[in-house]
Amino acid sequence: MMTSRKVLESARHIVVEGPIGVGKTSLARRLATHLSAQTFLEQPQANPFLERFYDDPQRYALQTQLFFLFQRMDQLRDLAQPDFFDRTILSDYLLEKDPLFAQLTLSDDEYRLYRDIYERIAPQAPTPDLVIYLQANPETLIARVRKRGIDIERRITDGYLTLLSDRYSRFFYHYSAAPVMVVNSENLNFVDRDDDFHLLLERIETMQGQRGYFNRGE
Repeated sequence: MMTSRKVLESARHIVVEGPIGVGKTSLARRLATHLSAQTFLEQPQANPFLERFYDDPQRYALQTQLFFLFQRMDQLRDLAQPDFFDRTILSDYLLEKDPLFAQLTLSDDEYRLYRDIYERIAPQAPTPDLVIYLQANPETLIARVRKRGIDIERRITDGYLTLLSDRYSRFFYHYSAAPVMVVNSENLNFVDRDDDFHLLLERIETMQGQRGYFNRGE
C-alpha cells in the first residue's frame, strides 16, 4: 500500500474548502509545507469592499462579490497554463463555490447580473485531483471566528455564519466533479496537534472511491 505522502503527491491539484472559521487556510498551508507545494490562497484582506460589506451588506454585497470573483479568476488563469503543474498546487477555494456566496448575499436582481457576468467571463478552472471539505457546527464556527479576533471578522453576524455553513453542506452534498474527503473538524486541530494532522493523512491514504469521511469523536 502506498504511503499517504505518495497518494497526496500523485494529486497535482488539491483544494481545501469549508466555511469561514473552519480552518481551511491553515490546513492548506500545512499540507503545502508537507508536500513542498505551491499555494494559491484567497486574499480577503485585499478586497477594499469587504469591511464595508460587513457594516452594510445590502449596499456593498455586489461590489464585494465581484472583486472576489475577479481575484479568483486572475489566479485560476495561471492554473490553466499547460506547464503549471510541475509542482503540486494547494488552494483554499473552489471557483464553483463563488456563486454560493453570491446567492447568499445578493438581491435577486443583483444575483441575475452576477450570474450573467460569471457565465460570460469565468475561466474553465482545472478540476482538482482531491478536495478536502472541512465541516464544523455553526456554533463552533462562531466561537472560532470570535476567538481569533481578526478585526474585520468582528462584524460577521452569527446568522450569516449559520447560513453559510448550511449552504456549504448543500453544495458539497451535490458536488461530484472531484474526489472529496469530508472532514468533521469539531475535535481536530491540524495546526497545533501533529497527531491530528498525520491521522488525516492516513485517512486520505485509505480513501476509496469518490468520497471519504473522517469524523473523530472525543
